Amino acid sequence: MPESWHITSRSSWGLTVFEMAQAGAYDRTKKSIRNSVVAVSLQVVSLLIGFWSRRIFLNHLGTEILGLNTTATSLLNFLNLAELGIGSAIAVTLYKPIFDDDKQSIKEIVALQGWLYRIIALIVIGGSVILSFFFPMIFSKTTLPLWYAYASFGVLLYGSLLGYFFNYKQILLDAHQLNYKIQLSVKLISIFKLIAQALTIKFLDNGYIWWLVLEAVFATIIAIVLSRTVNKTFPYIAEKVTNPAELRHKYPEVVTKVKQLFVHKIAGFVITQTTPLIIYAFASLTLVAKYGNYLIFTNNLNAILSACFIGLTASVGNMIASDDKNLTIKVFRELFSIRFLMATVCSICLWFLVDPFIKLWIGPEYILDKSTLLLIVIGFYIQNSRGAVDVFKDAYGLFSDVWAPIAESVLCLGLAVLGGHFWGLNGILGGYIVGEILIVKIWKPIFLFRHGLRQPIVVYIWLCAKHLLAAAVSYSAIKFITLHITINQTDSYGNFFLYALILFLSCSIFLFTLLYVSEVGMSGFIKRLTTTLKKAK
Repeated sequence: MPESWHITSRSSWGLTVFEMAQAGAYDRTKKSIRNSVVAVSLQVVSLLIGFWSRRIFLNHLGTEILGLNTTATSLLNFLNLAELGIGSAIAVTLYKPIFDDDKQSIKEIVALQGWLYRIIALIVIGGSVILSFFFPMIFSKTTLPLWYAYASFGVLLYGSLLGYFFNYKQILLDAHQLNYKIQLSVKLISIFKLIAQALTIKFLDNGYIWWLVLEAVFATIIAIVLSRTVNKTFPYIAEKVTNPAELRHKYPEVVTKVKQLFVHKIAGFVITQTTPLIIYAFASLTLVAKYGNYLIFTNNLNAILSACFIGLTASVGNMIASDDKNLTIKVFRELFSIRFLMATVCSICLWFLVDPFIKLWIGPEYILDKSTLLLIVIGFYIQNSRGAVDVFKDAYGLFSDVWAPIAESVLCLGLAVLGGHFWGLNGILGGYIVGEILIVKIWKPIFLFRHGLRQPIVVYIWLCAKHLLAAAVSYSAIKFITLHITINQTDSYGNFFLYALILFLSCSIFLFTLLYVSEVGMSGFIKRLTTTLKKAK
């Protein structure tokens, strides 16, 4: 234990520095657990309601209306690039004043965000007006009346503008590690919205008109509830701040980080939005449809795993603001271990279970080659094992490596096009994987350890090596176990889920045990979790 933690002088509350650090760590862990439980629960419910409601939408509205709605959403997402990453820049700037309980600075930073968002809202409105003149051309292939496109885009734009003018203050809930309140205000109401929309479409005439009305009504309800939640939690935030435009000079780091984040955001948008185009260019529509079935599983697993760690950046940002270097590296190892465990277990389960489920669900003709499945699983693993590095990098506000997202975009797109030309879908997926390995798995950890954690990179290399060795041993053991399971998982859904349960539990227990005995990060995480749960009782 560091000698600095043995300081005997006491604060006005009668706590030693060590006790204060422990209390802060307990509070952060408790809030993270609460955020995760609420987010995962609502994500699972939303997922189930989403499957049910989508079937109703397809049966009663048809694919053309849903396609039009998807296109309108994509257009709005493009305009929302004007946000420039202001929210993330504001969040990073808030961690220190929140830790110091500096209410004046908090009010000023949020007021600066509001001023910037109002400018962005005007840009989005202007861009929407210009874009609307091109709707007859953009939606020329649809047989639907053109007012459907205008109405859909208008309702979605209304909900987006509410975020810029009113909902932006939710950043305070997130930065204070109270993300569960956002989930209850937004996700829960959105679930009721989906139910209401599905029922009105199914039982009432003019279903799409009802869909539009309810979309606008529930967007308004969410804005009101969220605004009241913020004002009730932070009463001081309602006080007016004079001349918020001048605050950009007082907090220049916000403007700097916005510029840096804009490059990161543009690069991410380019990669995600061009991927479907490249796949369509080099693969047949039949192959694309088969690939889409696999994405259903990976996307939903991504959403659930993301919900497990929602709001974690704020917890880490709060800890970093305390300037306890020993605790920071300790928590990094804990977060790395638990995210590695979850990403690896899900990846192994995907490898063994996706093909049998697709065969059972829609038929063996929709199963892809094993080589394609391997690339999908590797991509899933990279996406979900990078979380610890991303969270700490964002919490430190390390966005200055603007060349990295540009290089990632060039590498991913260039290699995907080259690979697609020679090897089709596998070449495309392999090209993206190579680009992500070079930037996400190699450069970003180097950047974090050099400028954030300030530890030798060999610490990270050794950490990865131990975890990957444990994963290799676990995979070998699971492979052996599957050879001796007599259950035919493709006979029925009951057999499949029994097989899946055995596989999941075996993999989880085996890998967890290996990591627990070999890595202090996993044992430290379990100790932190059990201590928090005991104190919460």
